[in-house]
Amino acid sequence: MDNKTVAEQLRCSDATVGKWRGRFVEHRLDGLTDEQRPGRPRTITVDQVEDVVVATLESTPKNATHWTRSKMAARTGLSKTTIGEIWKAIALKPYRADHFKLSTERLFIDTLYDVVGPFLKPPEASVVLCR
Repeated sequence: MDNKTVAEQLRCSDATVGKWRGRFVEHRLDGLTDEQRPGRPRTITVDQVEDVVVATLESTPKNATHWTRSKMAARTGLSKTTIGEIWKAIALKPYRADHFKLSTERLFIDTLYDVVGPFLKPPEASVVLCR
């Protein structure tokens, strides 16, 4: 297969395919390891990232309904910015609940029917207003 066809399949440039093929031809499998990148080396380990993700998904802090960046940073020793970046990278939004809790009010069901009922089955020739 030529570089152009491979690039289309992998959605990258012809030059990228050519670079990696050249590395393979010259160094075989050793040529496929990624080279050192410029800039400061990473200081956060994979285990730390895993700890943040698992804690976010499987636990809640004391006296709270969900994790905040501040609380998770205090728990892990990482910065609030780092916690935010980890959550953003994997689209974690602990403040957005995917469940709800029913009220424990004694007359909750009666109140629910009173409030929601007219929207679901309005009386004939009626107008339902809400604010």
